[in-house]
Amino acid sequence: MNTAQLRDFLEEHYDRYDQPAFIDNDPISLPHRFTQKQDIEISGLFAALLAWGQRKTIISKTSELLRRMDDAPHQFVLHHSDEDLKQLLGFCHRTFCDTDLLYFVHWLRWYYQQHASLEDAFLHGATQKERLQNFHNLFFSLDDAPQRTRKHVATPARGSACKRVNMYLRWMVRPDARGVDFGLWTRLAPADLICPCDVHVERIARRLGLMTRTLVDWQAAEDLTTHLRTFDPKDPVKYDFALFGLGVEEKLANKQRAAL
Repeated sequence: MNTAQLRDFLEEHYDRYDQPAFIDNDPISLPHRFTQKQDIEISGLFAALLAWGQRKTIISKTSELLRRMDDAPHQFVLHHSDEDLKQLLGFCHRTFCDTDLLYFVHWLRWYYQQHASLEDAFLHGATQKERLQNFHNLFFSLDDAPQRTRKHVATPARGSACKRVNMYLRWMVRPDARGVDFGLWTRLAPADLICPCDVHVERIARRLGLMTRTLVDWQAAEDLTTHLRTFDPKDPVKYDFALFGLGVEEKLANKQRAAL
């Protein structure tokens, strides 16, 4: 495919997948349960950072976490007592366990006591790489930050592609007339976002010649996004819908063929 054909192909599949029907089976359904801005921010942060494995399991475990917070995450974060924190004990999803969850809640209370929105935490830096590095540093700036929890918030400083954080920022920043992404935050530009690189996106991006770097690291994510900006410089990460949707569809088709 030439550049024009590839753009048309991606646009067609973006239109196909960026639809309200996408929400129910995706972790983005968790913040869609809420209407208050801070509840959307907090539930979205947990849903994105717990996005390991099958989407059904991610939704189930994040729902459990939110129930432990009385399905009122902002209220819980700001006003919990020591007794309330016992509700969080025993939670675990993969390697994210109650030690990590307790620190997240501790940091979120500290943060929301000073700021009305989590957006402020992502504004420090001239580039998206710097902003994510500075967010990571801010998140672990409290004296009692557990060393083990650091692996749950990726940073470009370690070379990570920061898939989950970039997905969260897509949810919060990208305005979407179709109602999938929230567009809650207006001080970050959609043009500056970096495309989340999960296994589905990587596989399809390589096949289309949009990703050539061997490692799926921060540089690979930037390179992919640079390619996507040639198709839409103002909203490059909208093509995450196309790449991810194509990858999921292909995986399902392969399973069906294998079952025959």
